[in-house]
Amino acid sequence: MGINLDNIERMIVKSSDGDTLHEIKSYVDKEGIGLMLNTVPEIDIHNTPIKVKRLNSFAKLPTRGSEEAAGYDLYAAIPGPISIRPHETEKVGTGLAFELPRCTFGAIFPRSGLATKQGLRPANCIGVCDSDYRGEYVVAVHNDSKEMQMIFPGDRIAQLVLMPYIPMVFEEVNELSNTKRGTGGFGSTGK
Repeated sequence: MGINLDNIERMIVKSSDGDTLHEIKSYVDKEGIGLMLNTVPEIDIHNTPIKVKRLNSFAKLPTRGSEEAAGYDLYAAIPGPISIRPHETEKVGTGLAFELPRCTFGAIFPRSGLATKQGLRPANCIGVCDSDYRGEYVVAVHNDSKEMQMIFPGDRIAQLVLMPYIPMVFEEVNELSNTKRGTGGFGSTGK
C-alpha cells in the first residue's frame, strides 16, 4: 500500500504533559483514511546546558575562539606528545564524555588553522557523535602532509558543533516521483 504524499495533511500538537510535541499526518489512500504519528522533541538548544564529564586529569572543557564561533575547540587530553607520520592516522582522546539533547548530535569538524598549517584533520573529515553515546570523544587525527607532525598535550585538535537532525521513517516503494533532474548525478548540473 502506497501513500499519496500530495494528500497528506500535517499538524503539530502538544501532549497533555505539556512537554512533548507530536506530529500527526493524516492521509487518504485506497483503503480510506490513515494516520501517522511521530514524536517531535521540544528542545530549547539555546538554554539547555550540555552535561560533560571529565574522564582524566588532562581533560579540558571545550572553548570558543570568539563570541560568535559556531565550533567549540576540543583539546588533546594526553599525557605526552603523539607523533603522526605522513599519511597516517592516530586516535587522540579528549578526556571528555557528553550528554547531548535528544535529536541532536555532536559534529566534529577540522580546525582550519591545524589543517592549513600542519595538514592535520579528522580522518573521517566530519565525525558524528550520537546523543545516546556516553563514551570518550576521540578524534582520529590524520596527517595529510609529507612530514611527521606532532600533537602535544593541550593542543586544540578539532571543533565540536551541536547540530539538530530530523529522525526519518522509511517507506519502501516501487516508484519515486519524477523530477526535472531525474537520475542525473555527479556533474549533471554543470561546473
